[in-house]
Amino acid sequence: MDGVDPHIHVGQGVTRYDARVRNLLAGTFGLVGDLPETVATGCGLRVPYAMTSPRPESVTCLACREHARAEHLRLAEQMARLGGMPGATVTGAQIAEVVEHHRDLARRFADGTGHSG
Repeated sequence: MDGVDPHIHVGQGVTRYDARVRNLLAGTFGLVGDLPETVATGCGLRVPYAMTSPRPESVTCLACREHARAEHLRLAEQMARLGGMPGATVTGAQIAEVVEHHRDLARRFADGTGHSG
């Protein structure tokens, strides 16, 4: 073996969806920033950006799957707490939808298949 890591990882900030932000800026303002060549991953490695994915069905690194599961659960709990605060600009239904989305992603990362069930 040549020492190349064959696994697909998640970026350390898996819940930030950097590619989605980049696409939004490009579509809205015509600004296109360069994607990083390498990124820090949930398991602590630095790998080429192309070897990462936020999609549970694509991630093969077990440590990264656990990191992503924990991050999505953390974000879901944070959103649930913050959504009920006075002055929130989103409805309870919107918060519930976001919370369930992140809890579902956490389940998908935990189950190892990437499919909700």
